[in-house]
Amino acid sequence: MQVWEMKSIYYGQNLQTLIQNSNLLMIKLKNLITIVLLLSFAAVQSQTGQTITYREQHRPQIHFSPKEKWMNDPNGMVYFKGNYHLFFQYHPGSSVWGPMHWGHAISTDLTHWEEQPIALYPDSIGTIFSGSAIVDLENTSGFGKDGKVPLVAIFTQHDTIGAKAGTNNYQTQSIAYSIDDGRTWTKFANNPVIKNPGIEDFRDPKVLWYDEEKKWVMALATKDRITFYSSKNLKEWTRESEFGDTVGAHGGVWECPDLFSITHQGEKIWVLLVSINPGGPNQGSATQYFTGKFDGKNFTPFQTDTRWIDYGTDNYAGVTWSNTGSRKVFLGWMSNWQYATHVPTEKWRSAMTIPRDLGLEKVGEKYLVTSNPVPELKSITQKSVVIKKISSKIYDLTKKIGKISGPASLSISLNQISSFMITLSNDMGEKVMIGYDKDANQYYIDRTQSGKVSFERGFASKSTAPRLSDKNRMDLTLIIDDASVELFADGGLSVMTAIFFPNTSFTNLDLQSADKVKVTPIKYEKFKSIWK
Repeated sequence: MQVWEMKSIYYGQNLQTLIQNSNLLMIKLKNLITIVLLLSFAAVQSQTGQTITYREQHRPQIHFSPKEKWMNDPNGMVYFKGNYHLFFQYHPGSSVWGPMHWGHAISTDLTHWEEQPIALYPDSIGTIFSGSAIVDLENTSGFGKDGKVPLVAIFTQHDTIGAKAGTNNYQTQSIAYSIDDGRTWTKFANNPVIKNPGIEDFRDPKVLWYDEEKKWVMALATKDRITFYSSKNLKEWTRESEFGDTVGAHGGVWECPDLFSITHQGEKIWVLLVSINPGGPNQGSATQYFTGKFDGKNFTPFQTDTRWIDYGTDNYAGVTWSNTGSRKVFLGWMSNWQYATHVPTEKWRSAMTIPRDLGLEKVGEKYLVTSNPVPELKSITQKSVVIKKISSKIYDLTKKIGKISGPASLSISLNQISSFMITLSNDMGEKVMIGYDKDANQYYIDRTQSGKVSFERGFASKSTAPRLSDKNRMDLTLIIDDASVELFADGGLSVMTAIFFPNTSFTNLDLQSADKVKVTPIKYEKFKSIWK
């Protein structure tokens, strides 16, 4: 063997050994880095408790959703001592609907939420369906002790065995009380306080204090109408009247009523919310409302036509917080019974809408309810961009504001009525289109190309809402989250909510119009996540 061959073998063997040692060193280094990263990540998770939980795909970043498992209707919403209590229909054992409990979360600003232990568990009477909660300032119930003001929850109990047996009295109304500001609850020993007279759908009590007669009034959903009850002590109830047999939408069962008053230009107007499933304006479930008079016994509506608090596909079972004075703050379940159990999330299912301030506007001879995002959202504004003027058929907003990522709001004012479309999209070609059709005089949200749509046959849809304003100019605000958009038009007269599930987040935003649309101004606000 020649010398150069021996040297080649020698150096080749040493080079191979060096490479093997280098590869081994790299593997060890990678393992060390992985361990360090995992330990650091675990430390961050330990400190925040939310780093993993609230970063899953499609997880809302500015809407309340439970850490895990199934949620539907908001319940027992009451404001007390600076805290907004949100209870909700909750199944702790699964991410699909099951034996109902009352979950619980608390907020001081209607924006950031802290989830609490489960408030109410099923018992021998039944599971815990929807209901309400009040502050019993005068201790009419007698539950208050040592000067402590009691909170009282009123809820439906559902006897699953009775329902399966085919009886017609398996839903009854029960109460529970708290004397530690809503943290823990004790059920009344003599539940139920209202027994079922033989109506299969007999549920969702919403209670208010009727000051003129110093009594409590309950609105209860009974099949496809509302029955009113009254009580002096929250324990003994008298049936007063019935409403709804011949008015409103009747495409499905009536649920989750809410009765309250709003003062408009010195006149007290009563509003009755009634959720219905199915029979909504864009399929599935939705919430209608009536305006009228209430005398402590009877509700008399001003209108016979059907009106919706939200024309979109994904706002259901919404009610208002009690004990907020003249301010009426509304929250709905951001889903639809048509597909709620099939949406492509795994660890958790569903979220609530953005809290909304309700008001009234008189258009012609009609009193219409308005909904607008609560101003508390300003507290999470991270970035603001104002585009003072646009006069173009197509405008790429992304060039001005940059790639969108995470939650945001977009507000637009138009000095003249014109068709337009705002498109949220990603680089995969998935998109949601939101706009106004002048010929049809309708707002719309089109999610037919929004990404994951095959989980339910009717999910890929275009929903519409009538323009109700009679003014010659329009305004529009969009609240955008990772998997939802909420539209508020014309001061909240026309409102729509829709969820969607793109494969990758939407990062592009553009505006286009059939005509040369004159927009002034456009305001884009980026929000911080409420879970950071």
